[in-house]
Amino acid sequence: MSTTRTASPPPALREGGRFFRSPLVWMLTGLVGVGVASGLASAGGVVAVVGAVVAVAVYWAVMRFVARRSTPEIARTGAVTRALSGAAIGFGFITVSMLMLLTEFSFTERPGNPLSIVAGMAAMSLGAAVTEELLFRGLALQALEKLCGSWAALAITAALFGGLHLANPDATLWTSTAIAIEAGVLLGAAFLWTRNIWFVVGLHFAWNTTLGLIGIPVSGHASEGLMTTDPTGPDLVTGGEFGLEASIVPVIVSLLIAIPMLIAAHRRGSLVPMRRGHR
Repeated sequence: MSTTRTASPPPALREGGRFFRSPLVWMLTGLVGVGVASGLASAGGVVAVVGAVVAVAVYWAVMRFVARRSTPEIARTGAVTRALSGAAIGFGFITVSMLMLLTEFSFTERPGNPLSIVAGMAAMSLGAAVTEELLFRGLALQALEKLCGSWAALAITAALFGGLHLANPDATLWTSTAIAIEAGVLLGAAFLWTRNIWFVVGLHFAWNTTLGLIGIPVSGHASEGLMTTDPTGPDLVTGGEFGLEASIVPVIVSLLIAIPMLIAAHRRGSLVPMRRGHR
């Protein structure tokens, strides 16, 4: 009786496989691919939705064929429920912040077709939410936490997220810091808590859409929403021309939401400690 042995791959081939599966390689590959798709997502309208779909497909392909790992974070099962849960938190975050500041703004109804305004705002927000979450929480955060643990990955991605917003209109060092805390920490905490991209996309989407429909600039970009909203109070309270995200109030509210998420993630063992960074 003869036994057939399967030849093991040559050392060079094994080394090449390990190289492409390394976090930095699949992170950089994914950043380029999803970054290209984000160009479509920023176009608005139907093209923005197409760009979001393309970005998800590119992300899946990079994880499947480069990182050689499964993608439970973008699983279709439960995606709608997760997204709606995140959207509820995002809507609540902005609503609570605005209710605390109603006397610091003036509101004027804006003419236009409400359905058209809502649809256009939703499409733009969806494209931005999907691509940014795939880039920062799907790729960067997950790759970095494999290298240096969850806490360091959260800090690095939050700082990068805030730093990139320095290029936005009316941005300052303070607005960048505020974005790093609100978006970088809150959205990162939401992902570490749920390990689900759709939850974070829902939160991000509702946040941007709510701000836009109110008529408040989104990260410095003017919004043509259902009304025109002008700040009347001090910039530290209202966010000034940059928008509500530069206000001290949502910075505090975001931490009140993010901290319990991080505590829950720690208790359920969802965080990667630094000593396991090179597994």
